[in-house]
Amino acid sequence: MSETAPFGAWPSPLSAEIVTAATPRIEGARFVGSELWWGESVAAEGGRTAVRRRGPDGEVFDVLPIPWNARSRVHEYGGGAWTTTDDGILLFVEKSDQCVWALEPDGAPRVLTPPDRGMRFGGLTWQGGQLLAIRETHDGSPTPRRDIVRVAVDGSGVTSVVDQSDFLAHPSLSPSGSHLAWIAWNHPDMPWDRSELRVGRLEGGLVVEWTTVAGEDSAPLQPVWIDDDDLLYADDPTGRWNLWIEHLSANLDRHPVAPADADTGGPLWVLGTRWFARLEDGRVVAVRTNGDDEVVLIGEDRTARPLGLALTGEVSIEDFRGSRVLLSGATPGSPAGLWMVDVNRPDDAVLVQGGTVPWGAEWTPRARGVSFGGPRGPVHAFDFPPTNPGVAGPENERPPYVVAVHGGPTAHRGSAAPGRTAYFTSRGIGVLEVNYGGSSGYGRAYRERLRGQWGVVDVEDVAAAASGLAATGAADGSRIAIAGGSAGGWTVLACVARTDAFAAGISRYGVGDAHALAADSHDFEARYLDGLIGPLPDAEHLYRERSPLTHAERFRVPLLLLQGAEDTVVPPAQSEAIRDALAEHGIPHAYVLYAGEGHGFRRAENIVHALETELAFLAAVFGFQTDVPPLALS
Repeated sequence: MSETAPFGAWPSPLSAEIVTAATPRIEGARFVGSELWWGESVAAEGGRTAVRRRGPDGEVFDVLPIPWNARSRVHEYGGGAWTTTDDGILLFVEKSDQCVWALEPDGAPRVLTPPDRGMRFGGLTWQGGQLLAIRETHDGSPTPRRDIVRVAVDGSGVTSVVDQSDFLAHPSLSPSGSHLAWIAWNHPDMPWDRSELRVGRLEGGLVVEWTTVAGEDSAPLQPVWIDDDDLLYADDPTGRWNLWIEHLSANLDRHPVAPADADTGGPLWVLGTRWFARLEDGRVVAVRTNGDDEVVLIGEDRTARPLGLALTGEVSIEDFRGSRVLLSGATPGSPAGLWMVDVNRPDDAVLVQGGTVPWGAEWTPRARGVSFGGPRGPVHAFDFPPTNPGVAGPENERPPYVVAVHGGPTAHRGSAAPGRTAYFTSRGIGVLEVNYGGSSGYGRAYRERLRGQWGVVDVEDVAAAASGLAATGAADGSRIAIAGGSAGGWTVLACVARTDAFAAGISRYGVGDAHALAADSHDFEARYLDGLIGPLPDAEHLYRERSPLTHAERFRVPLLLLQGAEDTVVPPAQSEAIRDALAEHGIPHAYVLYAGEGHGFRRAENIVHALETELAFLAAVFGFQTDVPPLALS
């Protein structure tokens, strides 16, 4: 029989240390010979990205040892920071100098690109015996320059293959090596707004002429050659990212492949992200997203069938060989992991790394997909109720809730419960993950609800979800907090300034001043706000009106501010301006600045401290006892 205890004060074996250790961050994976290699952000090692391998006997070793750190800063968000040659030479971007290095078996790393030239590299890919990459050059010009380059593995130099756009991604070499396909886009668009699929003819390894074959009014992604005349890629001209085939030489119209009311594609924040793979026999493995992720196999007859995998969250196709595929992602009962799946025998999927937790399944909340009526249509969310096998709340009490707001604002959350969610739900605090208008995973129309309306639609939708949840009796409407990071932090601050739906707010490296963000933003997002709010200077009044800092006198509820000291995306000045406004108006608050952290926390000690601080903050505001040190609010 369960004991009864106040919500929020339930005893739980899920400490912040245990949750942090059980939540790996996979950073790419490859088949290399008879081994499996993967990148992993290791919180216990200062958040560095190690490259590891597992041999046929299952033993795991570091390929890239301490202190090396495979992490790119192209677009600031990086991606594609490592790859390998066919014979097992590791090629990686070292975080400290952004150079490309090579590490041969039993050798020492050697640098391949010139240091101290203001160059960054990312999106590394080994194709046709060549190392291709995206280069970003910071040379004192008003904006960085980017090009697709070929990096000589013998260290003899870097050759520019093509540029001619503000941004480039997904270079793909044709089977004969005669053509290159890639994705390009220009300011003020983001790659999920409008981009182009370009194909260029190569002479001497350089693109001498190119043409746009898809896009301009849509957002194509990830070109893959079927043969020298046909390209497979993702695109959303119908409002959903589906797969398409483009015939380059035949007089045939392009056509979709197994179209569905779901997305095979998403926001290209990180270089090298892949949503599908064309196997050697012509079949295609693809991720489809409609709230949750699903992995399907598309046969040569162009019909799709689900593989029946448990993966539902943040699923990515990492690599393939024969009928085997490496997939990263999370399940409803476990955090992110790396899986090897034989598409001919999907029931025998092998867990390579992560994907398990040291606590029993009875401690993990099972998500409930819900929708609430919002001013502009339905608002999608996933409800993770308080879950503890040994404790129940008082019959006459409703639980406190944290309404979680993702960043982006184009990200989305599915039904997979991360460890931090279980950390709260096991203590009797529910979590509602809201995919407000602007979120990906529900098609272009849902995503574009936010166009020109950032600070309006997101606020309306999140407040409607919180009120709707309370109206069902699932949550105590007087004890609902809102929490989010980056763009989600903006929505947190805007909600507590503009609505009375929340009793507390937690902002992680959140945006408080839209005008300052536009002025200080790095180049990748320099014109992002043109689409989210409006172009400057014409929309100056909207930047002032929408910014939470403009309305500091409206802050009425306690706030917790968490910030990385080295954040170049949302600098500490944003959080510190909010802190100072809260102090001026006498609003209870706490501000924590984490040394050595950027946009998102990677070091174990800081992740643990931030999680415990959030719990202590909720305990202080909502008045329950908990098992972490108390937090004093200013």
